[in-house]
Amino acid sequence: MHHPFTSPHDDDMGKLDTDPGHVRAKAYDLVLNGSEIGGGSIRIHDAAMQSRVFSLLNISPEEAQLRFGFFLEALEYGTPPHGGIALGLDRMTAILANEGSIREVIAFPKTATAADLMSSAPSPVDARQLRELHIQIK
Repeated sequence: MHHPFTSPHDDDMGKLDTDPGHVRAKAYDLVLNGSEIGGGSIRIHDAAMQSRVFSLLNISPEEAQLRFGFFLEALEYGTPPHGGIALGLDRMTAILANEGSIREVIAFPKTATAADLMSSAPSPVDARQLRELHIQIK
């Protein structure tokens, strides 16, 4: 439920093939007075499990290799369990500054057209992903 690299919860492994929508993730959030200020997860560290999750997401082995081959190869060498957390410094700053929106304190604001000049976003989206999400660009 977090992202395709988050480990499924150990107690829910049996549901992966039969009820994947009810598989919990090894994910966590850090909350301050009702505001989420950080979040993260324990990552998948097994190549077979990562391939299985990609398959459940209808990512073919060829597409997985094209998009994530470097990562899948690294998993083959025996990656240890690992996790991470991303702290929302912009959200914490907004709370400390008593601002209602992170837009008032964000370091890299978007332009009026919602473009991010630092990361060249938004970027093109694969047509298959748009179909899968029932999104049309007109």
